[in-house]
Amino acid sequence: MVKVDKGKNVDVLIIAEGTYPYVKGGVSSWIHSLITGLSDFNFGIVFLGSKEENYGDIKYELPENLTFLSVNFIFSDQEKPEPEIINAGKEKFEKIKEIHKWFRGQKGKLFLEILQKRAFYLTEIKEEEFLYSKEAWNFIAESYFEYAVDSPFVDYFWTIRNIHDPIWRVSKVMEELPSPTIVHSPSTGYAGFLSALIKEEKKIPFILTEHGIYTRERKIDIVNADWIKDRSFFFQKEIDDIEYLKKMWINFFTGIGKFSYDTSDMIISLFEKARKLQLKLGAPPEKTRVIPNGIKVETFLEARKSRPKEIPKVIGLIGRVVSIKDIKTFIKTMRIVVNKLPEAEGWIIGPIDEDISYFEECVKLTNVLELQNNIKFLGFQNLKEIFPKIGLTTLTSISEGMPLVILESFAAGVPVVATDVGSCRQLIYGGLNEEDVKIGKAGEICQVANPSQLAENYLKLLTNEAEWIKCQKAGIERVEKFYTYQEFLDNYREIYRSFDNGRNFV
Repeated sequence: MVKVDKGKNVDVLIIAEGTYPYVKGGVSSWIHSLITGLSDFNFGIVFLGSKEENYGDIKYELPENLTFLSVNFIFSDQEKPEPEIINAGKEKFEKIKEIHKWFRGQKGKLFLEILQKRAFYLTEIKEEEFLYSKEAWNFIAESYFEYAVDSPFVDYFWTIRNIHDPIWRVSKVMEELPSPTIVHSPSTGYAGFLSALIKEEKKIPFILTEHGIYTRERKIDIVNADWIKDRSFFFQKEIDDIEYLKKMWINFFTGIGKFSYDTSDMIISLFEKARKLQLKLGAPPEKTRVIPNGIKVETFLEARKSRPKEIPKVIGLIGRVVSIKDIKTFIKTMRIVVNKLPEAEGWIIGPIDEDISYFEECVKLTNVLELQNNIKFLGFQNLKEIFPKIGLTTLTSISEGMPLVILESFAAGVPVVATDVGSCRQLIYGGLNEEDVKIGKAGEICQVANPSQLAENYLKLLTNEAEWIKCQKAGIERVEKFYTYQEFLDNYREIYRSFDNGRNFV
């Protein structure tokens, strides 16, 4: 559904999966800062969400140079064809088999045809033929007895449906799109898949910027889904240790991730460690490039000046209340901290409505550990007002990309204690070059899911003023020297103009 169409050329069309403009923070903040900072380009947004009821209103004031916005819910039942028995025919049956083979990780002869041609999904194999044909049903049944007999058939059947059906929804999104100069996706997944289709059909460049490694994050989500019986820690799992139905999902996201890499013209990561992970997942080395995030340091100067003389005994976890942020580890850590520093508080600052059941579990854990007076769930807040009130920023995540909140904390004069994920080590200890390393530590790095180590570092910084000041100075110097907003914008302006293809941007 087209929400905004100003009738102007779209220079850069961004495909936003589950982010801007309906979700605050993270990738959404990155997209918003890119659009507002590059006012010399017209942008379009294609929002891909799950179901409409999972999102509220638009969370951002849309910039003037956002000239197109399309909103699409690819798991919605409203657009699904009416059920009817269909005879697809032998030839289509063979193509349906090829689709299923690919989602099992077996790339058959129709692999590229299936992926690259939007017409395949709209004319050759229609959604209703995949969903309701006798041939599709027979093949699902045959595949079940061959590959997944240890799982309930109903689970296998709906897994097949849920994996495949969004592909047709994504393909149909293109029917209402403008003809941009460039398509830019902040992830692989469905957004990367749609970007690849757009590139193929409109013959335009496709730029991919991965904030986290999408394939890896989806594996975390899948392995830890609540209907999996094996609760081994996901880092200990190999693909062969995972139930067959989950392997199908993982193979799917791995496959379209590799397809996004192969199809794109440039693959950007935010830090070197992420680029190396992309290479392991099949990204062609010659396409890869690292461009760090940047922030408007000057917007946090007032927060820095407003800091009290004493270090507030408050640790602020700034992030969404979702499992990948591992809020439960933070709550457990606060129990250890409060035992030794009773006045300490833990503020959880971020949206609580993305995963209500997880939020409720966190509240219960807070109550069980008798931390009601020490832990506060504050929801989304103005960070410029929050930073002067906290002594530390923390991230206890099990996966991250390049968190803007760390850079913002540095600019506001707040040290950071984070888990060793994403670019956190590089940001806190330095790693861009020798000069960056010489600046020193701007906080501490801890193991994932290690409350005792986190607590030790919280206490050290909150009670050691000299160490805290040393970390504060390092953070300020690092962000002002290496992570400015202007350098970030200049990098993307240069990239967009290099793919101009003779068209004049605004």
